[in-house]
Amino acid sequence: MIDIQELTKHYGGRTAVDALTFRVEPGAVTGFLGPNGAGKSTTMRMVLGLDRPTAGRATVLGRPYPEIRYPLNEVGALLDARAMHSGRSARGHLRVLAQSNRIPTRRVDEVLAQVGLYEVAGRRVKGFSLGMRQRLGIAAALLGDPAVLLLDEPVNGLDPEGIRWVRDLMRGLAAEGRTVLVSSHHMSEMALTADRLIVIGRGRLLADTTVREFVAGHARRIVRVRTPHRDRLATLLDGAGINHVLSPGDDEHSLQAYDTEPAAVGDLAASAGLALHELRPEHASLEEAYLGVVAGDTEYRTALTGVPVVPPHQGA
Repeated sequence: MIDIQELTKHYGGRTAVDALTFRVEPGAVTGFLGPNGAGKSTTMRMVLGLDRPTAGRATVLGRPYPEIRYPLNEVGALLDARAMHSGRSARGHLRVLAQSNRIPTRRVDEVLAQVGLYEVAGRRVKGFSLGMRQRLGIAAALLGDPAVLLLDEPVNGLDPEGIRWVRDLMRGLAAEGRTVLVSSHHMSEMALTADRLIVIGRGRLLADTTVREFVAGHARRIVRVRTPHRDRLATLLDGAGINHVLSPGDDEHSLQAYDTEPAAVGDLAASAGLALHELRPEHASLEEAYLGVVAGDTEYRTALTGVPVVPPHQGA
């Protein structure tokens, strides 16, 4: 497992990671989420011994990473797909890593085939696209058949087939009992891939839970309604104190009610004899829950960040 205890990192007067404590258990894909500047990459670098903590500690399989003699055999990592010698071939790059960690040379071609690069193994890395570099970085992480993997934005630059392949790979590795920590800004992918979430903001822990519990606890409940009497229903919802918005555009018969149940909306409509053509709950999304949690911890905001996503209805 990965065990992080009171991990702290200061850069001058700025705190990048602030007394962070969490554990990443084997047998699950754990998503590591947070806005830009939240401290995700710094945390992963400290786990891998690339940055020295100001305070606290991080261990992998019970030891600090620098104490592992042949680390690729126990921990695989992808932090930056560009961090490889561009003059080497894909096969040459992996052979250097294999030799330095006492990994059999035959393993190089095995992982090249696994990530779909076997046919271009002799090409120099400088001619690779970002997606091909990502695949090569993943091959390097898998080279020693490690029990622990840390992947930072592994689907960047990949096409839809590649994204699905990475998703299946991570879930397959976790099913084998490995520890998988993956940092990503792709909320839709995390919703499909991750079992658990670690969410941080401004270097602090905001959530450590399952995906299901995170969404249920932080996303708003939405009820979608279609009725030929939309304006009358909106007036009833106003009177009941139920927030709602009218659907934009040419759809004159739809609205969305928030933080309520379909039965409550249906009962209001029935009390006024209003016909409903559609009444259904809408599944909350991981993206909505995530944005709600990190709203106050986002370092770089656009001009629209402070505008409520779902403002109360101001009248028909």
